[in-house]
Amino acid sequence: MNNANPARPRHFSMLRDFHLADWFTLANAFCGTGAIFAAMRYLQEGVARDLLIGMALIPLAFVFDALDGRIARWRKVASTLGRELDSLADVISFGVAPAALGYACGLQGGWDWMVLSFFVGCGVSRLARYNVTAEQLSGDEGKVKYFEGTPIPTSLLLVIVLAVAVLQERIGSDLWLGMHRLGPWQFHPLVLMYALSGALMISKTLHIPKP
Repeated sequence: MNNANPARPRHFSMLRDFHLADWFTLANAFCGTGAIFAAMRYLQEGVARDLLIGMALIPLAFVFDALDGRIARWRKVASTLGRELDSLADVISFGVAPAALGYACGLQGGWDWMVLSFFVGCGVSRLARYNVTAEQLSGDEGKVKYFEGTPIPTSLLLVIVLAVAVLQERIGSDLWLGMHRLGPWQFHPLVLMYALSGALMISKTLHIPKP
């Protein structure tokens, strides 16, 4: 008879492996998820306060995103896990969440959907490219000196524009620049700011010094 005790399960073993910086990264993702839920709630209830709460979570996510990198460098615990966590959190907070907020504000035409999806796809591609090329872009000090294309957190600017529109009650049918019908679908010119942001993120000719 085998009296050996079975291996005891290691509950929450992955969480125990997280460093302090990783918790700030998760806080970033938490804010982005909250912003998406706020956009959904606005579509259900029609209360502008919900939109503003969701938009306020994006700058907070930006703060957490900045802090996690600083903390990782301060504690000298940068890891591949931390880098992947950071990218996944950024996709939520600075890719999907701004697109969801834009949709909630009235960018709901068929062409708008295409542009918003393009924007998110550019953000995902931008982060994937950075993860793959980070070592190649690192100098002798082992630190990436510049970004190829704009970093995805710059989508915070889009959210600021939307917040101004909400405060001025220029959302929905009153959205700035109006609505046009192109073929079978509606098109809101304001969505082009998402197209521009996405195009700048995937640019390989635009080099931005990394702080």
